[in-house]
Amino acid sequence: MQTQTQIDRINSKIQPFKDEIINHKIYSAIKNIEDLKVFMQYHVFAVWDFMSILKTLQNNLTCTSTPWHPVGSADTRFLINEIVVGEESDLDQFGIRMSHFELYLGAMKQCNADTSQIEQFISIFLETGDINRAFKESGTPAEAAEFVGFTFNSIAQNKVHALSSIFTFGREDLIPGMFMAMVNDMHKQFPDEISTFKYYLERHIEVDGDHHSHLALQMTANLCSDNQVFWAEAEDASIESLKMRIKLWDGVYNKIKSRG
Repeated sequence: MQTQTQIDRINSKIQPFKDEIINHKIYSAIKNIEDLKVFMQYHVFAVWDFMSILKTLQNNLTCTSTPWHPVGSADTRFLINEIVVGEESDLDQFGIRMSHFELYLGAMKQCNADTSQIEQFISIFLETGDINRAFKESGTPAEAAEFVGFTFNSIAQNKVHALSSIFTFGREDLIPGMFMAMVNDMHKQFPDEISTFKYYLERHIEVDGDHHSHLALQMTANLCSDNQVFWAEAEDASIESLKMRIKLWDGVYNKIKSRG
């Protein structure tokens, strides 16, 4: 089966899940900055673990140790390295280099969203290597813990083609127009509180939704090649990743609603 046919098949299979994400009730539930803060406190975990997927792919598809030696296809090396440059060292709205995660953390701090959970989680995880301990001691929300847990289970399986598919098809931050419109309206009222978040979303749509998505698609196609088993595993991984996103959004929605 030709590569484009395989890609079309995956896109067809995942469309219902993408539609569920785009039309999720979470977006209409966010009415004010306090609701937005709750959203960010959950979403930041997805922004962070996206980088772990990215760096795992780079570690597997290029040589990141010494002595250096050529690894795999130079074309695939180029694709992943190009994405890493943009994700790990992009420009903020002031022209300062930083990763998209650091940009997001800055957006949270600008609007006084609580960053203690994600910062404590990362600190404990780095210190102990125990992800479950990090979840527990940082008080990571259950849905965020399940989301990140799925990511690291996928990393541990060491199936680079499946991880690339999660990156390509399953980790699109599908941002509906109504959410952007809400953020733009909120920015007009509170420009000093959410200008960084607005910039993050716009940059994400511009870079990740366009240039990086094409690079990632080619990377996944290169890795699956003409291996039917790889394509089937790529499809399953993408679907599971999108299901996890829906669960994460359910968690945010329930948290916002529980605030009354």
